[in-house]
Amino acid sequence: MTLSGVRSQSIGKPAATGMTRHAPLLGISLKLTSTIAFFIMATALKIAAEDVPIGQLVFARNFFGLFPVLLMVGMRGELGLAFKTSNPKGHLTRATVGLSAMVCSFTALYLLPLPDATAIGFATPLIVVVLAFFLLGEKVRIYRWSAVGVGFLGILVVLSPHLGEGELDDASTFGAILGITAAGFAALAMITVRKLCETERTSTIVTWFAGASTVLALLTLPLGLVLPGQAWVIPDTKTIGLLLLIGLAGGVGQILLTQSYRYAEASTIAPFDYVNMLWAIIIGWVVFSEVPVPEVVIGAAIVMAAGVFVIYREHKLGLDRTKDRRASTPSRS
Repeated sequence: MTLSGVRSQSIGKPAATGMTRHAPLLGISLKLTSTIAFFIMATALKIAAEDVPIGQLVFARNFFGLFPVLLMVGMRGELGLAFKTSNPKGHLTRATVGLSAMVCSFTALYLLPLPDATAIGFATPLIVVVLAFFLLGEKVRIYRWSAVGVGFLGILVVLSPHLGEGELDDASTFGAILGITAAGFAALAMITVRKLCETERTSTIVTWFAGASTVLALLTLPLGLVLPGQAWVIPDTKTIGLLLLIGLAGGVGQILLTQSYRYAEASTIAPFDYVNMLWAIIIGWVVFSEVPVPEVVIGAAIVMAAGVFVIYREHKLGLDRTKDRRASTPSRS
């Protein structure tokens, strides 16, 4: 399917509109490629965080990431439609929640080893099930509750090296707390996206999020006047390259992720989120000399197994998350 073939049509329509095509291998390939793009972004972010405050990193991610998104929307002939909305309040709420997830996630990524921060982020789909029950009134039966409970036990295993008494410092504990907070905000962002998907185009949701988050991230600029270490810096050539890479890789990753859900159902695509753990271990070891402790590996395996079971049960129950996954920006992206 070419981009020209989908002009002036809404993202997220049923297959009958020609907007989607059943090609699961292509969908999986796009999904896997998106995880690589996101980890290029994460690697650049972790390096840049040594010299650049989190607020400036968040701004770079959203500002430079806006260009690939606008390019995709423009090629689809939806640039004008992407800015039209009858629910600006909903988009601002989604941007605020998503930006909070991003700030917490980026800080956790800086403070923790890459595999640890990644494993903690796997709590997001488990928290989505809980929030869907309480906020959306979605029925959750014993099988999914059991899987969520097992998954949270896995998260506790991952967190145990950072929250227990040992050689790890306060920064590690703070990073672990921020990591689980980021997962909570990311789950809440998916809930807000799900509500927006009832009335808004996916292109509108993605464009508004990138634009509003860019503006909101600018509000961190004055924080350097009152918070030590949070003053924005004038980047040198190397740092400019890293900031560009953060935004562009994140934006391209979002496009690939969006496109992957056009070719396969959420239940097919979602389990490949867990490939992120493989990239985290490889990049953490090769680039940052980080080796995950056994608790992180064991806990991550428990959480991944629980997450796959939740996805399987949602598929059996016909709860397709395609629309909200397609329009949702991962907390680190």
